[in-house]
Amino acid sequence: MKTLITEIAISLLIAVAAFGQSLSFKTYMNPVIPGDHADCTVTKIGNGYYTTGSSFNPTPVIYYSTDLVHWEAIAQPVSASWSGYGDAPAGGCWGGQVEFYQNKWWDFFARNFQMYFVTADSVTGPWSTPTLINTPSGVPGLGYDNSIFVDNDSTWYLLVKNGQVNNWIVQLGNNGQPSGQVLNMTWLNPSPSYPYSWAEGPVMWKHDGYYYYAFAGNVYGGEWVMRSDTLTADSSAWSKPVPLFGPSANNSLFVTPNHCSAVVSGGDSTYWVLTPGWETANNNEWWGQGRQGQLCQVTYNSAGIPTAHYPDNSPMTAPDLPSSGIPWMVPHSDFFDSGTLNPEWSFLGYTASNTYSLTARPGWLTLWPRGKEYNTVIKNDAEHNYSVMTRMDFNPQSTGDEAGLWVFNGNETIFAKLYSSVDSAGNKIVAFSYESTYYTVKSPATATDTTLWLKLVRVAHTLTGYCSLNGYNWIKVGNTVNVADMDGLQPNYNSWTGNRQGLFVQGSMAQFDFYIYRDAYTPILANSPANQYGTGISRPDINGVVSLTNIVNGDWAMYAGVEFGDSTEYPMQPDSVQISASCASTGGTIEVWLDSLDTGRKIADCNITNTGSSTNFRTFTAPVLAPVSGSHDVYLKFTGSGSGSLYQVQWLNFIDSSHAGATPVLQTAQLPRQFELLQNYPNPFNPTTNIGFRIANAGLVTLKVYDVLGRRVATLVDKVEQPGNYEVQFNGARFASGVYFYRLDAGGKLLTHKMILIK
Repeated sequence: MKTLITEIAISLLIAVAAFGQSLSFKTYMNPVIPGDHADCTVTKIGNGYYTTGSSFNPTPVIYYSTDLVHWEAIAQPVSASWSGYGDAPAGGCWGGQVEFYQNKWWDFFARNFQMYFVTADSVTGPWSTPTLINTPSGVPGLGYDNSIFVDNDSTWYLLVKNGQVNNWIVQLGNNGQPSGQVLNMTWLNPSPSYPYSWAEGPVMWKHDGYYYYAFAGNVYGGEWVMRSDTLTADSSAWSKPVPLFGPSANNSLFVTPNHCSAVVSGGDSTYWVLTPGWETANNNEWWGQGRQGQLCQVTYNSAGIPTAHYPDNSPMTAPDLPSSGIPWMVPHSDFFDSGTLNPEWSFLGYTASNTYSLTARPGWLTLWPRGKEYNTVIKNDAEHNYSVMTRMDFNPQSTGDEAGLWVFNGNETIFAKLYSSVDSAGNKIVAFSYESTYYTVKSPATATDTTLWLKLVRVAHTLTGYCSLNGYNWIKVGNTVNVADMDGLQPNYNSWTGNRQGLFVQGSMAQFDFYIYRDAYTPILANSPANQYGTGISRPDINGVVSLTNIVNGDWAMYAGVEFGDSTEYPMQPDSVQISASCASTGGTIEVWLDSLDTGRKIADCNITNTGSSTNFRTFTAPVLAPVSGSHDVYLKFTGSGSGSLYQVQWLNFIDSSHAGATPVLQTAQLPRQFELLQNYPNPFNPTTNIGFRIANAGLVTLKVYDVLGRRVATLVDKVEQPGNYEVQFNGARFASGVYFYRLDAGGKLLTHKMILIK
């Protein structure tokens, strides 16, 4: 897997050098780092950018970027096996900042209201054991959510926050300990008025000879900035704090940006800030995913006052910087073929180093239970639609033995689990549980073959579990469950930490062959691209499905981290792509690209033709032009004639025909599970009304209208239809007022409803 990513990086570097910035990298959509990314800082070192921040109970991660848009996890500076780590939902590491100072890498963080640093010769580690930072005389503790500022003369400072009134700037020596100036900034947020709430998360930067000091109000919102031409504790030398972020726009999906990083240069005369923000659409329904990393451009006015662009929900112009082949930051597949655990993975709280291994069985991750009931490796759970899959070797002996996939909230109180275990009679089962919901099926695994495949599919607030013996034929485990209460706003802001997903064991040891994120052969809903340009999202249709819409020539959408498989653990090879689309125009072509548009690799051209209406979706198929393996960002480039809307897209997935007899996994709310005729609307009507129906199996479909005497007055549908959701219009302009009946016949099954025409 590492070799593949390296090859992608080299090819993209060559392409960018030859052709300039790819069309798909000129704009970006927030969040650039999905999932909980609280209290973030950004440091520019050479041509690279490094960010980290509060991780709380999960192990902290350092991310690296060359263009401020594409980020990759490169290190974990604090080991989960550090004896001081702790284990509580809102505990762990608070704040954090990476620096390169005195030819050494440093990471500063807070733990239990004390400040520490670790050091390394390389940013990827190994990192030292944490060193406690001494509190200088007169300073009432060093607090939390602190940051580092390095001045032009290489003097560096720790920005201290400890309680509502205590803001300090503490000079550090070459050894990372306080030495020199201690600037008392307690005048900033005096008691008892506390004009800026907590005035927390302080950061500093320098621009045009001025020092800029920014701080957050509190976890909920507000960010202010002030400046001075000298670094001093004298309040009269600093300007009055003003809001850093501009006003929110009507399409601002992520709100309350604050606790932001220092402003950094984009290298192209632009300036940028990284800030966390909550997704609050529809009454805070996604707050459980945490404060996600937003990239915002900063401009300075003629008086030198900076304003950060509020993170609205539209494509933004990206810095003109090379991406260096780094893929979009989502959870990525891992085949555990390295000697060390990929830094994308975090542990949960204190975890001894002898509770996991990548060498006990090479190519597999071995997890043993820890002191708690479970042991786990986890990643951010921040996208609305995905599929995750694992193949594991596990031989449970008692009802307390569990191993599999899970998603849980930051409070560590709500868990959705898909796992292998045994029932009270000792029979092997696969269980799917959420709060009081509990489903089981007989496990496909046997006494002689203890390997098992599990797949968990998320579609918005629903999760569906599957199991398999071979990874091709899937058995659904119970029913789909709704996890909206895990995804939404919870007490104590979800204990600061967003939802997590990953692997877990309980009771006894298990071994995992791989972890796949966004399987290419499970339909990918089109309505949740990680990045896009020009498209929109439709209203829910008659089946509750929303589609990618407002598509015109030149628009595109990107779906990150799609896993196509490899030659050994997951030997899949796509030979075609399927796209569910509707088209009321002459149509066009959907080009399928890997990793970027223009500078990446085009693998398919799927022609979309007229389907009769924008609500009539059909499945279109095109061959894959070249072999594909590994994890890729998949781009859909939309082309067609004219300036109007071309088509709408519901989902895409790839087909490996060598497993044509496999049982497909369809996402909930993607295709109908039953034959259904819906009530027309409006009803009564004059003179037109809409009639919706759902077809679960392909076949001849007729939809006819009859009067009260049983005479057929109209035939609305009479043809072979594929599984899907349909809607047609009946025009009663030439008929008399009265009661009419419409009848749907599909595969010999009949359904009839009544409607009323009133003129």
